[in-house]
Order: sequence, then C-alpha cells, then structure tokens
Amino acid sequence: MNKTKQINIDGVLIDLSGPAVMGILNVTPDSFFSGSRKTEVKEIEQRIESVINEGADIIDIGGYSSRPGAVDISTEEEFARLLKGFDIIRKMNAELPVSVDTFRAEIVEKLYDKFGGFIVNDISAGEMDSQMLDTVGRLNLPYIAMHMKGTPQTMQENCRYDDVVNEVIGYFSKNIETYLEKGIKDIIVDPGFGFSKTIEQNFRLLRGLGNFSILGHPVLAGISRKSMIWKTLNVKPECALNGTTALNWECLRQGASILRVHDVAEAVETVKLFRKFNESNSR
Repeated sequence: MNKTKQINIDGVLIDLSGPAVMGILNVTPDSFFSGSRKTEVKEIEQRIESVINEGADIIDIGGYSSRPGAVDISTEEEFARLLKGFDIIRKMNAELPVSVDTFRAEIVEKLYDKFGGFIVNDISAGEMDSQMLDTVGRLNLPYIAMHMKGTPQTMQENCRYDDVVNEVIGYFSKNIETYLEKGIKDIIVDPGFGFSKTIEQNFRLLRGLGNFSILGHPVLAGISRKSMIWKTLNVKPECALNGTTALNWECLRQGASILRVHDVAEAVETVKLFRKFNESNSR
C-alpha cells in the first residue's frame, strides 16, 4: 500500500500532507450550487484566476453535473465542456495540477492525448465504465475513487446501510486491490458525502472519517455547501459557507488529505489555522 501522502503526475510530485485544497471549476449549467456554474470563456477565466490567486493546490474541472437527479449528457457534450475548460486552464497556468471529474474512460484518454497527465476524479470508482480502471492504470494517472451506489440519477434511491462507515471502508478495502492490479499506483479515496447517503448517514460518515486511515491511502473530503449542511441549517446552498468551514475543520481533524471546495480562500485559511493548531499542540 502507498502509505505516503504524495501523488505523481507525469513525474511531478504533489504533496498532500499540507493538507491540500482542491478548488472546484464546474463548466456546467446545472451544478447544485449556482455560484459554481461557469460556461462562458470570461467567467471560466475569472474562476481559474480566483482559484489560483486564493491559493488552491489543485483545480478540479467537471463537465457533468452529479447532483441528485442530474440530467445525463452525452460523452461528446461532456468532452466539449472539459476541453474548453482545460484549454483555458493551461493557457493561464501551465503548472497548476488539474483533476478531471469524469467517470468516462474515453474522455480520460482524449484529454490525456491533448494535455498530458492529470488526476482522474471518478464519482463511480470505476463502476460506470468498464474501461476506466484499465485506462487509468495504462496511462499511469493518479486516481480518486469515490463511493456511490447507482448513478447520479438513481443514487438517492440506494441509501440502505447497516453500518455506513464500515460498509464504505469495506468497499474500498476490496476495490483497492483491483486498482493496484490494474497498475494504478496513486490512489485517493473519497467516501462520497451526499452520494447515496441520507443526511444522518453523512454525519455518521463524518464522525467515522478517521477510520479510513486503515486503508493506507490519502482521503479526499468533499462536503462543500452540500445538503447535509444547508438542509440541517435550513438555508440555501448560497448561505452554507460558514457550515462548510466548520465541517472542513472536522475533516482535517480526522485526517483528510484533500478538501474539495467551492470557496478556496476560506479553505486555505482553515488549513493554515489547523496546521498552526497542530504545531502548538506538539511543543
């Protein structure tokens, strides 16, 4: 198992012990948080500039909305959106590590041919495309595997667990062996907050997040402005930043290596304060 908190993108080592902040760029018209929807060139450029200036370690670009009940779009449409966004990223910054949020192997292949290495962020952990794991392994790309039952269209019909924490850990424990057999060297696990889980199950998962260290791989926490926050607080996603920050601290406390967020500056500040807190504790 890879016990280190580093990933390799085409020979460039990315340190996740920081922990790292991953800024979200949604080149979609229908993501659940309206403030994250960027489809025109100018607004995509502004978002990328903001992500860079606010100190993100990684930018995560998605062209397929995975919100509950999202409309399924074609591979061609998703690729066109990602190509547009990725091209703008590289024109603005040639060095910024990029993560591509897709479950389609064909898109990974095409983007790799054009841009070279990146992180693959797969909401289905290889379940929605039988070629994904082979493709990621062959191209030697870092892989984020997220837990979800079903698809974005059906996931909220699949929320039955006896013990959500142990079942999700068990899922990864079994599947990581497959990822390694496929030649995937750098594996990051994402418990999938908000995906095929009720609000109560999301909080149980958060309480047990530290248990995921048993897997021996970095953990990504993606709770930014999700319904477990805004529904609990009885507000809209637009008013869920404070709640996100509070729960991001708990994710860090339990060992998360990456925070995937809409609000980069606030997450970077949270990481800085968390690191200072730990430094003072060790003296």
